[in-house]
Amino acid sequence: MADAGTTETDTSATGPVITPYERIGGAVVIDRLVDSFYHRMDTLPEARTIRDMHGTNLGPIKVILKRYLSEWLGGPKLYSPEKGHPRLRQRHMGFPIGNAERDAWLLCMRGALEETVADVAARQDVDAAMTKLADWMRNQAGNPHDARAARP
Repeated sequence: MADAGTTETDTSATGPVITPYERIGGAVVIDRLVDSFYHRMDTLPEARTIRDMHGTNLGPIKVILKRYLSEWLGGPKLYSPEKGHPRLRQRHMGFPIGNAERDAWLLCMRGALEETVADVAARQDVDAAMTKLADWMRNQAGNPHDARAARP
């Protein structure tokens, strides 16, 4: 499972490791974050293309994103026991994700983070990790990740 990378704080010399999940506020904040994210996707004109990739009922996908983010941020393992390895890029290959889609997704997520995560440093760390993840998800021509993989 991918993790939020640099967002984990190692305090092992003085106590337990504080996960990004704990830093942002746990399950309550994950719930608010996902609800805010999808509200933005529903209402922002800049997000129309990514909203159109989803069905009319966002309930099931909200549950999946909440479970994924919980685990990805170091909280309870709620995603992989049910879905297995995330294989996020593979799971999204049926949707054209280029720079515009990545940017729309990040616009919604950054607004949701701003609205729901009070700890500025934690918010910035999660945003940085999500930006890397969103960049990796691009599957259209010109993705530099694919260009590196194609080199001999």
